[in-house]
Amino acid sequence: MSGPADFTLDEQGDGKGGGGTLRFTGSLTLSRLRDLPERLEGVRASAIDISGIDRMDTVGAWIVHRAARDGDVPIEGADEGHARLLEQVSAADQPVKMRPDTRTPFLRVLGQVGDWVVGAGHTLYGLIGFFGAVMVAFGAIIRHPRRFRFNAVSRQFEVVGVEALGIIGLMSLLVGVVIAQQGAVQLRQFGAEVFTINLIGRMTLRELGVLMTAIMVAGRSGSAFAAQLGSMKLAEEVDAMRTIGVSPMEALVVPRVLSSVILMPLLGFYAALMGIIGGGLLCWISLDIPPATFVQRIREVVPITDLWIGLLKAPVFGAIIAMSGCYQGMQVKGNAEEVGLRTTAAVVQGIFLVIVLDAFFAVFFTLLGWI
Repeated sequence: MSGPADFTLDEQGDGKGGGGTLRFTGSLTLSRLRDLPERLEGVRASAIDISGIDRMDTVGAWIVHRAARDGDVPIEGADEGHARLLEQVSAADQPVKMRPDTRTPFLRVLGQVGDWVVGAGHTLYGLIGFFGAVMVAFGAIIRHPRRFRFNAVSRQFEVVGVEALGIIGLMSLLVGVVIAQQGAVQLRQFGAEVFTINLIGRMTLRELGVLMTAIMVAGRSGSAFAAQLGSMKLAEEVDAMRTIGVSPMEALVVPRVLSSVILMPLLGFYAALMGIIGGGLLCWISLDIPPATFVQRIREVVPITDLWIGLLKAPVFGAIIAMSGCYQGMQVKGNAEEVGLRTTAAVVQGIFLVIVLDAFFAVFFTLLGWI
C-alpha cells in the first residue's frame, strides 16, 4: 500500500520564484492527503517534481496544479497518465463567464438576422434534397407498381380531404361574407354596390379560395405529418422499417405527398364555391340582389382563366405543404421536445412558402396576360 502524501522542499533551487524544487511523494489521493493542503500554504517553489508519486487522483492533481501557480512553475517527472490528468485539471481551471459579452443592440440584431439567414439557407438546401429523394421514391414506385400502397393513400385522402371539409367550408363561407360586407361598404360610397359581385367572384376563385385552403391544410395536415413522422423517428420505427427493407420514403412520405397534391385542387374549388355562396347570401340579405341575378352576374364577370389559375396553383401548394411537414418530421431526433419544435417549423415553413409562391404566381400570370 502506498504511503501517505508528503512533500519536501529542496532549498538548493535555481532561485526562480523564490524557492527550490518541491518534491511530492506517496499517494496524492483524497484518502491519503491528511493535512497536506494546510502544510502547503505559503510554500513557494521554482520547480515541482512528482516522480516520487505512486498514485494521484483528481484532488491530488488539483493540489499540484495550484502549487504550480496555474502553470507558472514547471512540473517535472510526470508519467503519461499523470500528465494527462494534470492537463485536464488545467483545462477545467478556466474563469467562468457569469454574463455574456455586451454588444450593442445593432450588432445583436445583425447577428440574429445572420443566424436566421444561415438557418433559412440550410433549410432550403435540405428541402431541395428532400424533394429529390421524393422524386426518386416516385420513380421507384413507377418501376415497381406493386410497392404502391393504396391503403395508405386512401387513408391520407380521408385525413387530408374528407375530415377537412367541415372546417374549410365554414372558413370559406365566413371569408366570403367578410369580403362581400367590406366590399359593399366601400363601393356604396360611389353607388357601385353591384360590383361587389365582381369582387367576390374574382377574389375567391383566383386567390382566396386556394390560398385560405392551403393555409388551413398546412395548419391541419402539415403539422400532423410532422408530428406523426417525428414520433415514429423517436420510437425508432423508421429505422426498423429500413432494417426490414421497407423504404420510409415510399411507405410514409409518398402517400402523404400524393394525397395532398391530388386533393388540394378539389379542396380549393370547394372553398371557392363556399366563399361565393357566403358572398351571395350577404348580397341577398344586405344588397337585395337575388340569387339568380348573383349567379348570372358571376358568370358574366368572372373569366374562366381565374378558375384555371386557382386549379394550377393548388397542386403546387399541396406538394410544398406535404414536403415541408414530412421533411421536418424526418429531421426529429433527440427528445420529445424536438417533435413540437419541428411541428411548429413545418406549419410556419409551409405557410411562408405558400405565400411566397402565390406572389410569384401572381406576377407570372400577370406577365402572361391572365388578369
